[in-house]
Amino acid sequence: MSGGGKRKRNSIAEQFIAHTVRMLESPAYQVASLALRRVLARIEIEHAHHGGNDNGKLPVTYDDFVRYGIHRHAIGPAIREGVALGFVEITQRGHAGNAEFRTPNKFRLTYIHASRALPTNEWDRIHTIEEAEGIAKQARLPVKSTRRKNRKPVSVSAKFRYRKPSLKTKNPGAGNHHYSHGTESGTTSISRVGTRMQE
Repeated sequence: MSGGGKRKRNSIAEQFIAHTVRMLESPAYQVASLALRRVLARIEIEHAHHGGNDNGKLPVTYDDFVRYGIHRHAIGPAIREGVALGFVEITQRGHAGNAEFRTPNKFRLTYIHASRALPTNEWDRIHTIEEAEGIAKQARLPVKSTRRKNRKPVSVSAKFRYRKPSLKTKNPGAGNHHYSHGTESGTTSISRVGTRMQE
């Protein structure tokens, strides 16, 4: 019987993206968070929707990631983690703002061909689990704003520096022995009354 019409057992009739066993066993992939794996999967889907031809120009919005099941607050840390571990590159930064001016990030998956370029596989530069865990943990940390980061720390002594009192807080009885800290004491008031009675 001729096997001309038969399909090979390892063939796939639909679109797919291959992951090498070397990548799946790599320290970088072993420590990848669930959010990062979903981010990679959503970018892979975008790659397939573009016919497999636009790796490096793949636009995926935050809403796209959210619809795929990633919590909005987990998207940024997961993308940073993916870049740091070498699975994804942001080739063009997006811009936030009103709908008419908003643009998404554009991505390149490092383990897939980009146009005529071979995969670069930056993830393969990480050789140990400990190294990968440190990189991933650092990448997921919250990003501090530049203004807050560059602000000079204020010393404790600077917080309690002497300030010249205003007119409202000056001692009203300065130079007058009948006053103590700007108010009459009970003894002073009585002595003054007694003096007036003697007069």
